[in-house]
Order: sequence, then structure tokens, then C-alpha cells
Amino acid sequence: MKKRIVVFTGAGVSADSGISTFRDSDGLWANYRIEDVCTPEALKNNRAQVIEFYNMRRKESLTKKPNAGHIAIAEMEQWADVCVVTQNVDNLHEQAGSTRVLHLHGELMKLRSERNPGLIYDINDGWEQKMDARGEDGALLRPHIVFFGESVPMFDAACQIVASADILIVVGTSLAVYPAASLVFHVRDRQVPIYLVDPGTPDTAMIRNPLTHIKERGAVGVPQLIERLRDELTK
Repeated sequence: MKKRIVVFTGAGVSADSGISTFRDSDGLWANYRIEDVCTPEALKNNRAQVIEFYNMRRKESLTKKPNAGHIAIAEMEQWADVCVVTQNVDNLHEQAGSTRVLHLHGELMKLRSERNPGLIYDINDGWEQKMDARGEDGALLRPHIVFFGESVPMFDAACQIVASADILIVVGTSLAVYPAASLVFHVRDRQVPIYLVDPGTPDTAMIRNPLTHIKERGAVGVPQLIERLRDELTK
């Protein structure tokens, strides 16, 4: 029987593809305050700026490609039962070939009704959301993004996925953004090994499971780890 491997990814896995994060000192986020473009209040008070910002993020994302980390995670499906839970709103995991991806914080290439959160639309042509775009319910559309201060509707589903893991791989996250960071505590028991791939020093003080920290960027450390796991699990 194939092992169930859950991969929990953060901004670090996409940084190697050139995707800007809000912690970067340069790039797209450097010119905006989070409060001005990524909160419900910003959307209400300055809709034009919020829509423009996410249009620029989409335009930027269309120039990016999956890196070796994304590709290694996708190829793992050849010999393991793999689920990806990601904090990222880009679609680089899907581009790389991952078939089961849960986005905790929404998806950049989708819009949703401001009135009905379940009414979601793909942006299939280009990157631009028109300012007056409306859903079939007549409501204005907004980016399908979980803004700061909003609940994370997919969190319970993510907890269930993590609880099913035989192995948990955590890539490119500071483990500082909650509630997402608490997912590492939802493994089903203390024997489930956790592998952390990140060049920094994420907060792991509360993790009691067997922990291996690979201090490499995702594009380097993830292929190394997955090759090692493949050798161990397919003997």
C-alpha cells in the first residue's frame, strides 16, 4: 500500500520561481501596505486599488514557471499517495502536475461573488479582472483570496488531510501565520515523521514528532528529500 504523504507548502516553495512574497523588501508587495490591498476594509474603501493590485499579481504570475521543488512534489505521485496543502495562491503546484491541491488562502486565478462566497469563477483568459465584473447573482466580483482578518474556510478540510498523513513534509513556511501554522499539530500521532525544508529557522519549539530540518531552499532541498524518501519507501 502506498504511503500517504502530505506536503504543506508556504511562500518559500514559490520564491524560487520568482513569486514575490509580502515579506520581500523588493518586488510587488514592497510598494503596498497589506492594510491597503489585502483586507476586507481595503476592498470596501478603495476597491479600485485592490483590484489593480491583484491584476498586477496575476500578470506577474503568468510569467512564472514551476521550479524543481514543485516538480519533485508532483512526481512523487508516481509512487506515493500525495496531497498538497498550500498557503500559496499561485497555481504552480497544478502547473507542475500535482492533482490534489488544497489552497488555504484562496486562488489568484479565480474570482468570487462578494455576496455569495460559494460562487467562484475561473479567470480563463488573461489576468485582468474588470472593475465592474459581476457574478450571475448580480453582485460584484472580488479576488478569490482570503484577506487578513477573514476566516480560513478550508482550514478544517486541511486539518483532516494532515491527520491522514503517514509522513508530513513542510516546505518554505515560517510557521508563523495562523491558523495555517497550527496544521503541524494535527498529525494523527507522535510517531508520524515531519520533514521541514526551509533555509531559515521556523518556529518548531512545539513540535513533538520526529523532526528532520533540511536547511535548503525548496528548489534544492525538496528534490533531495523526495529522492531519499523514494529510495526508502520503494525498496
